[in-house]
Amino acid sequence: MELTAEDALRINVLLAGNLRAVRIDESKMVLHALSDKGEAKIRLNPNTRDESYLRLVRETLSSHVLGSPGGYPVYLKRWTRMGQARDGILESLLLLGEPEAVVAVVNATGITDELARRAWWASQTAENARCMLRQPAVVDGRMGQELAAFLIEFLPFEEEARDQIRSVRLVLQGQLVSPEERQRLWEKGHHKNAYFVGFLQSQPDSLPDGQPANPYWNAAREDLAALLEAGNPYALQYCRLLSPAGQNFLACVAAVLRKPANQDVMVELMHAVAAYSATLPLGGKRYTAIAAIEQQVDALLNDDSVNELAVLLQAVPESVHHIRAMLFLSLLDEPALDPVFSRTDAIGTVMRTKLRPLIEPVQQQIGVLRNL
Repeated sequence: MELTAEDALRINVLLAGNLRAVRIDESKMVLHALSDKGEAKIRLNPNTRDESYLRLVRETLSSHVLGSPGGYPVYLKRWTRMGQARDGILESLLLLGEPEAVVAVVNATGITDELARRAWWASQTAENARCMLRQPAVVDGRMGQELAAFLIEFLPFEEEARDQIRSVRLVLQGQLVSPEERQRLWEKGHHKNAYFVGFLQSQPDSLPDGQPANPYWNAAREDLAALLEAGNPYALQYCRLLSPAGQNFLACVAAVLRKPANQDVMVELMHAVAAYSATLPLGGKRYTAIAAIEQQVDALLNDDSVNELAVLLQAVPESVHHIRAMLFLSLLDEPALDPVFSRTDAIGTVMRTKLRPLIEPVQQQIGVLRNL
């Protein structure tokens, strides 16, 4: 079985030029090509079933580009989705007319702004945009703002909370969006708090809303000046939480906890809380039970071998309740959700009811740090 003479001729003429990318509209049986001279298209004239004919078209492209008619190797799909495609073949992958080959390019760590432009021409999906915005070269290039604008426009149609969070987190990088657009996203978070989680992950110390500092903040900075200058991580995190930015972070976490929509929101929120405390040298161990967290906090407060923490406690003994709350929050992460999420896939009100033994203690400790 071969391509029709007309299609074979036109495709070979295209391949003889300086192609940059190829995409195939399977529903309309049209091949689109991008070159330095602009765009061209070939309306295919199949002489067999469309599926079989498209395979022949891709074999022709692959034979020219890769020297093999085998096309994009299906067994490499998972590998290339993990960003392991060799940088040297990225340009070639965009000439195969294969959506999975485009996915390999957008996931590649070696993608450039120009390759992002070609890949976006080849396949415009929200997932591809998110993948490319994980790469600094794209964020800092010309394509960054275009991809961010697409994700913002698509957000109302994004069904999965995890994808909403990822999109918001990614578009908040650098100068991809204007201050006005950033504020509009924040306002929408009051109705869809998955957006707030994206802010917490991307900009934990510069959230839009303004909260006053904890009344202890100014005194703490004076009392701990020497520890702060010495870089004591516990003193730094303590003052960070009491600052206006820290109070803003805590208020936002509390707002999400009041009505998380589903499990993805809770998982990503726990990731944000854990990342906020990542500077504390606590060994990275995370706990599945609130009782275990409380027990570990007590152990830390009574362990004089944790020198930097002991020094902080000695400097501000009247603030042990704040420090206890700080340590409690620092030990939270996704495993704290396991006792509930391992046994149910509930969402909404049912999920929040089952999570009450976790949410209430967390809200209580946030209230301590906010002097509520």
